[in-house]
Amino acid sequence: MQNSEALALTAALLAAAGELTQRINDGVVARGFEVRPAHGYAFARLAPGGATVTDLATHLGVTKQAASQLVDELVRKGYVERRPHPGDARARLIVLTERGWACTRAAEEAAAEAVRGWVEVLGEGEVRMLRDHLLRIAPYGPIRPTW
Repeated sequence: MQNSEALALTAALLAAAGELTQRINDGVVARGFEVRPAHGYAFARLAPGGATVTDLATHLGVTKQAASQLVDELVRKGYVERRPHPGDARARLIVLTERGWACTRAAEEAAAEAVRGWVEVLGEGEVRMLRDHLLRIAPYGPIRPTW
């Protein structure tokens, strides 16, 4: 692959990721949630079973102080709560509240809407193939911003 082709591919992937992020965020906001994309990246880490502020900072690629400020904001908005960590008495576990889970479900709906637009352009088979190819390239990549 020529350099110019590789550059065009990377630009297209980054543009698609940026558009997808914006469409999901817009869809979540339209459903009544006061969030920004950074919140969604945090939710992606918190959703499985919670995380510490340190875990969240590592996931987001920010300092512990920045992650702590984000958690404070999410607590104020009612999306997460701090609980005692079951395995470390010194740590607090940050978990989604029911409002946080509802916001996560709204993001799933918005993502499905965005992908339906891709299906209209490419067809369902091509979108599934795209998904499969991307999963082969980055099967375990973290879902996080590229600040």
